[in-house]
Amino acid sequence: MGDHFAAAVRQFRLRAGLTQEVLSDRSGVSVSTIRGMETGTRRNPQLASVRRLAAALDLQPSELDELLAAAAGVAEPAPAPAPVPRQLPAAPTSFVGRVDQLAQLDAALQPAASGSGGVEICALVGTGGVGKSWLALEWAHRSTERFPDGQLFVDLQGFSPDSDPMDPGVALRGFLDALGVEPDRIPLAPHAQAALFRSLVAGKRMLVVLDNAADTAQVTPLLPGTGTVVITSRNQLSGLLTGQGAQHLSVDILTDAEAHALLTARLGASRLRSESVAQDELVSLCGGFPLALSIIAGRAHLDPHLSLAEVADELRGGTLDVLDDTDPAASLPAALSLSYRALTDDEAEVFGLIAIAPGPDVGLAAAASLTGRGQSRTRTVLRRLEQASLISRDAGGRYRMHDLVRRYATTADDLTDEARATALQRVLDHYNHTAYAGARLLDTHRPPIELAPPIPGVQPEELPDIPAAMDWFETEHRNLLAAQHAAATHGLHETAWQLAWALNDFHYRRGHRDHQLAAWKIAVDSAALLPDPAAQILTYRWLGRAHVVLGHQQEAVEALNQALALSEQQNDRALQAQAHYTLASVSPDGDKALAHAERALELFQGLGQPIKEADALNAVGWFAVRLGKYGMAREHCQAALELYRRHQDVNGAAQTLDSLGLIAHGTGRHAAAVQYYLDALGIYRDLDNSPEIADTLDRLGRTYDAMGDRDQAVAVWREALELYRQHGRDDEAGQLEERLTTGHR
Repeated sequence: MGDHFAAAVRQFRLRAGLTQEVLSDRSGVSVSTIRGMETGTRRNPQLASVRRLAAALDLQPSELDELLAAAAGVAEPAPAPAPVPRQLPAAPTSFVGRVDQLAQLDAALQPAASGSGGVEICALVGTGGVGKSWLALEWAHRSTERFPDGQLFVDLQGFSPDSDPMDPGVALRGFLDALGVEPDRIPLAPHAQAALFRSLVAGKRMLVVLDNAADTAQVTPLLPGTGTVVITSRNQLSGLLTGQGAQHLSVDILTDAEAHALLTARLGASRLRSESVAQDELVSLCGGFPLALSIIAGRAHLDPHLSLAEVADELRGGTLDVLDDTDPAASLPAALSLSYRALTDDEAEVFGLIAIAPGPDVGLAAAASLTGRGQSRTRTVLRRLEQASLISRDAGGRYRMHDLVRRYATTADDLTDEARATALQRVLDHYNHTAYAGARLLDTHRPPIELAPPIPGVQPEELPDIPAAMDWFETEHRNLLAAQHAAATHGLHETAWQLAWALNDFHYRRGHRDHQLAAWKIAVDSAALLPDPAAQILTYRWLGRAHVVLGHQQEAVEALNQALALSEQQNDRALQAQAHYTLASVSPDGDKALAHAERALELFQGLGQPIKEADALNAVGWFAVRLGKYGMAREHCQAALELYRRHQDVNGAAQTLDSLGLIAHGTGRHAAAVQYYLDALGIYRDLDNSPEIADTLDRLGRTYDAMGDRDQAVAVWREALELYRQHGRDDEAGQLEERLTTGHR
């Protein structure tokens, strides 16, 4: 067995869109066993367990054979197969009618599905709640055999009440991830991401479903050059129709016959047969809106003794005003009110609380903290709300509330302002404390910050190791960003800046540079409103570093100077040292940069922070090289390396080995330089630190070139160039391209 088996298990699970916990539930194999298989710590797994996993993952026979062979240790490691995304949510369980519209979709999208080339686009347009998404998913599931290369799906949140429409770049990154693109290979520029996506799906028989689009501008970057695209939106998307030649399909309300069929599918023919008059009235009162009919049917299903005549009487006598035709909630509030009034007090309270959860969805653990009820009770209540069609649960076990339902729920007046505020603080504490624990796993040498204890009812999640932490951050990323916004909006400023701190290492590892900058901007604004100078200094310093990563020289200097000024006012040596350390990295003047690094070292010494002292020693060495002071540089870097190794900081050791390589190169000791660089690269590759890999490869190529080994130089430069391009580092890429083209040493 080995890396091949571990990689195969993880790839098949990610392709299926399952968490380790959901796969465990489906297969009967424990989470710890699955995690051990994926990390390579579980040796010689039972073949019966492997077969159960294969069945739960719906593997093809050839894929099962490959997995069994890898488990037995007889398969030669081979490149993992390109993933075939299957992202469609579950098909609607009570879909009825729409025969003509399904046929229209077949006709409009037949050319691309048959592989004739080009892209065929169909936009399903209609008011909110009319059934656009149901129609799109029903057609997509009926047509999966026509798209053997996969199906991509994204909810663009064009009309979500708690967030802005999704940036198309976020959707693109999700698609690229589903297509197997490693995070460090995703380019930063949006147009480059779109081009990469089009290249990956070119010539494939693939379906792309863009649900709940806001406008043409949001959709355009997500269109492939070939394949089939189905879009749903409340807007007409006229620019898409005229500019892209998209087909337009208007989705209207259900006919009376289809509405009757929907109620029959949900409640059964025998029950409806005895109440035909009430059934007719319900169909009329619901106005043919599928969501309204489903909610009514859900309530009647939960209570077998409730007569449809009673439901019709309540619907007819509802006190909610009917919204005008331009509002997407037209004719739906009456149905929503009925569903809400049918809930128990406990269910009604949870319904209102789920509506205030930050982000597009919520997991069970976060929902339990939000409601303060514990996971078992929360799961039971959420199941009832799901049965009443007030929320949905996706394949990953996460709960979503339709935007119209959420809008109604936030206006329900049963919850006091105090109850809502306390619940919001609980869920923010949940995210903050879990994220903090994850951040501590990602960097054990990072100086900790102090969090206030969570309020009663909060149950932070336990993250056992780095892979679990990264998986959690991936799953909760959008919710964490929304949580930070909610914290800042509601005056919970300590939580707002602490969430930025907790997200920082995840953002760095995944290349989310823009998110990193945005988070620290919020953090700085929140910290400024707190009587906590240390928080203000810290947030300004990290804001400066976020600007550095994006190449914002002036903004970085301004933020870092602010951090330095505040730390000097507080007479805090550690904070002053950190500010000087970061200022050294942005100073264009070599002498000033060295002076900042030396001042940071002077301040760190004696503080009992050996890793920070090593950072400063290495910085002094690095900037001394820039001034040709090689003896001074070597002395400081060797001291830094000794400290890093003594305290087992492998990333710091790699940085110093790279510095020693530069020193050896500058003093003509080329063979030693090569070894230093290779040692640093070995560590960086183990850490998957692609930005540092690129820089070290660039410098290693210079050394090979100086030794006259042009072939080796070109080989490592080409690898570095590819990484520079993927990271959007255009200046470095341009310089390296020139060296490769001109042969200049």
